[in-house]
Amino acid sequence: MLIRYKKRLEKIAMGLLSFMPDEKEVKRLQDTIKEYETNDQWQLFLWKEEDDVLGAIGLIVKEDNKSILVQHITVDPSHRNMGIGKKMVHALEGFFDESYSIHANEQTERFLEKCKTS
Repeated sequence: MLIRYKKRLEKIAMGLLSFMPDEKEVKRLQDTIKEYETNDQWQLFLWKEEDDVLGAIGLIVKEDNKSILVQHITVDPSHRNMGIGKKMVHALEGFFDESYSIHANEQTERFLEKCKTS
């Protein structure tokens, strides 16, 4: 189930985001989390199954042109190749109406293309 990020899940979210290539440095990771907490356009969602948070997907949502940029997507390494990333992408449809278009940045482009073809 896709849930919105909450401050109480900060350490878990930071741990998941640290698997992204550009988020390895602690300072950068802290800045990224702060941006998700303070910038209304930046939205972070976590994937939860039972009591475990297994993935994260970070977006920049632009209301004016109804676009969603997937800038982070990550799954706990011990749960990869189980379809969780695809489930997160498809679950976005439940949070945004069909008029929004989903786009990728350089880091997420290959994965999003893979989701569309399968």
